[in-house]
Amino acid sequence: MGGVTKAKGWDSDDNGLGCEPELQETAQIKAFAIPFFTHINISVLVDMLMTHDRPISDLFARGRPLRSIEFFPPKDDIGVDALRKTAAALKRIDPDFVSVTYGAGGTTRERTAQVSVMLREDFGLTVMPHLTAVNHTRNEIASIAEAHYCRGIRNIMALRGDVPKDLTAATAFKDGLQFGCDVVALLKDLHPDVCLGVGGYPEKHPEAPSMEADLAHLRQKIQAGASFITTQLFFDNDVYHGFVDRCRNAGITVPIVPGIMPVLSLKQIKRITALCGASLPAQLTERLEAAGEEADAIEAIGIEWALTQIRDLLARGAPGYHLYILNRAKSALSLAAGLGQCR
Repeated sequence: MGGVTKAKGWDSDDNGLGCEPELQETAQIKAFAIPFFTHINISVLVDMLMTHDRPISDLFARGRPLRSIEFFPPKDDIGVDALRKTAAALKRIDPDFVSVTYGAGGTTRERTAQVSVMLREDFGLTVMPHLTAVNHTRNEIASIAEAHYCRGIRNIMALRGDVPKDLTAATAFKDGLQFGCDVVALLKDLHPDVCLGVGGYPEKHPEAPSMEADLAHLRQKIQAGASFITTQLFFDNDVYHGFVDRCRNAGITVPIVPGIMPVLSLKQIKRITALCGASLPAQLTERLEAAGEEADAIEAIGIEWALTQIRDLLARGAPGYHLYILNRAKSALSLAAGLGQCR
């Protein structure tokens, strides 16, 4: 969930790769400096670099709901193997795009890039890596974004990011990069053709003094050049629809994608919602409590609740849905089967 706790607010050259010649070699070296993915060879990487992803904003323009999935970078080889299996299983769903989170303060900087390369090259997925302001200078953000661009990535989730426990708000932000809108503006200035997503909070960002202030920050991110919003998780669809109405009244017209997390554990979801400021409906809490320690029963309840949410959201005009699956395929596959979306 590190990718969804966030707050407010590159041009192609004629070399065929969309990045400056001196950066091509750097991007290739960075792509090869991947301890988890040593099977990638030079010919494959060159082929990958010669093509680029379609902007997600173009996908929204097709007028059909999009389905997307969030991954987080594994910590070790075992996690990488598990992620590969998850990605292979999720090919049956054929998601329109996937996102890859970015650890607090850039703690997963290399691994986010590594996983993005793997998902894009090995599984043919359109990838949207997250990129956050916290603990980064403008040059660092530009360098990371340029490396993504040279790999053919044309979509980035631009976030302020969470402040690591070992930093304070006074020391976590550098070089004028204090809000999500600052990251959006920097990335758009570097490469206007990159599609940028940003985060939105249906129940208000925990640090925002009011819903009005939170909406003002969100509007600044859109004005800076963001193309769509993905929401923090929620479990009551009226919360999402109320949020969309407030955004529209505030002049925010971009697609607002609902973020959905199938519950896997009552203890876990209580911890997550406490961190991000989301609420749990009493009915859902009661059903989960009644299931006790029965993991299969809890998972079934979580999938059923999420499936009901998604059906209602799509019926009421949502532009798609984004799944927070914690790198586990089962819930996403069950939801897709329930929606008739498995191949």
